[in-house]
Amino acid sequence: MAAAAMAFLPALSAQAGASVPQGDDPIVQKVISLAAEDNQTMDHLDIVTNRFGGRPLGSDAYTHATDWAVHMFEQWGLEVHKEYAGELSVGFNRGPWFGRMINGNETLHFTTPAFTAGTKGVQRGHVVMEPRTKDEFERMKQTINGAWVLIGGTSKGWPIDYSERGDARRAEIIAQNDSISALNAEIRSYNRGVFSQRRDLERQLQTASGRQAVKIKAQIDALQEKELIPLIEEPALFYREMLEAGALGLIQSAPVPITTLYDRANIDDGYMTWENLPTLPDIKLDFRQYEKIKEMVELREYVELEFDIRNHFYMGPVPYYNVVAVLRGTEYPDEYVICGGHLDSYDAATGGVDCGTGIAPTMEAARLLAEAGAKPKRSIVFALWAGEEFGLLGSKAWVESHPDKLPNVINYFNRDGGPTVANSMSVPQEWYDALEPVCEPLEDLDPRFPFTLRVNDRYPMEIPEKAGGSDHAYFMMSGVPVISFGTGDPLGYNFSYGEIWHTDRDLYTKSIPEYMEHTSIVNAIVLWGIANLPEKLPASAVYIQE
Repeated sequence: MAAAAMAFLPALSAQAGASVPQGDDPIVQKVISLAAEDNQTMDHLDIVTNRFGGRPLGSDAYTHATDWAVHMFEQWGLEVHKEYAGELSVGFNRGPWFGRMINGNETLHFTTPAFTAGTKGVQRGHVVMEPRTKDEFERMKQTINGAWVLIGGTSKGWPIDYSERGDARRAEIIAQNDSISALNAEIRSYNRGVFSQRRDLERQLQTASGRQAVKIKAQIDALQEKELIPLIEEPALFYREMLEAGALGLIQSAPVPITTLYDRANIDDGYMTWENLPTLPDIKLDFRQYEKIKEMVELREYVELEFDIRNHFYMGPVPYYNVVAVLRGTEYPDEYVICGGHLDSYDAATGGVDCGTGIAPTMEAARLLAEAGAKPKRSIVFALWAGEEFGLLGSKAWVESHPDKLPNVINYFNRDGGPTVANSMSVPQEWYDALEPVCEPLEDLDPRFPFTLRVNDRYPMEIPEKAGGSDHAYFMMSGVPVISFGTGDPLGYNFSYGEIWHTDRDLYTKSIPEYMEHTSIVNAIVLWGIANLPEKLPASAVYIQE
């Protein structure tokens, strides 16, 4: 690609948006040299994950990580500020957690969703199965006092809804189950009659013969028992009643790795306030241990568990902020190339992949360009977004607060897909000639990670009307190009995003240093190249214009 690009340089330079190859650009060479001597990508990741840890919105960890990021961008000489994006009614911090089964002294593998209750210190109690009908609850309510309650269903990471809305839904199901129970009582009575008739006919058959025997057999065959109607399954159906009866907490079966989310329903609708916090621990237990305990309880064996779960709340409102750093353009300061990822994460782990692998290369690209003395023609923006996991809150707030800037955003690069290496771009035909020389230095920069620029025939495309799953969504809905890097696992690390996504395995150790470090270089070089193009890349090549 390099030779071809050089051969056609005069023609390319004459085209709208074309640029010259960056291979000999002193800033590019300086970026490559700095990265070879001291690539700090994994240092940033270490700090954001292992010093601050998991960073859910509304936590001290998120707040401290925000202040740290501002401090680092300032040290590197960028313009930087925290930009208000919203607030939560209460704050939440997660401390250590521990659990064990006393019989056998087995350590338990579990998590609890964020914004759910912890224990009152170390609490020990026996285990019971949850009641499924009113009659069951009345028969066992004394045993619920001081007990850990095994509830049904399989956890998807969300907590049981403790709100009045949840109580109302459960009350409806209880009423429906009461009706089903009444019908089942009638069915059982009918089936007992069938059983009695069959028994009498079978006795008559023993002494019957001929036509009489044939007739009795036909009568027996005609007798059919009715099937019972299954009750409606709902985990923690008697949540309020079990709470009032003195339950210590709820335990639900969870697939491994354990997905651990947060109480989004009650945070989003404002039900959760300082005066109205959850009080019943909501434990998601490794399904293998859950089944073992369940079997013992169903055999009426005594099982005793002990938990110490330090989930802590604090009074709000708790504001949250985006971190926005700018390498200001010298010729077109009001035109922008943006690179970003989300600073928040779930907190059963440390957010090492989701989205430490977006944050660290973004910050390192900023450091490399700043240290190289880069003074781009257009402004390069490095954005660390708040609240992606809570519904793209930070990026949405920025887009809605800056409608005047959106027409001048050439492209927004989003990274939120794991620690694989940035090794390609798929662009509209109209962008290809301009970007080919921009990407030229990446082709042979590291033979392990050759970079490919290709044309994608899906462009131009319709502007979507609904938000997608990451921070590019609201940019895209506003007509901002959001073409990001393709990534891969060329060295064969067998990385699986599904293994860590929103689970207790989302750790620093799941990252891949050589992929992360190379991605930082790719970020820096491509951002620099686009910021210095003779002309803006046309958004009309990406989206169908009305």
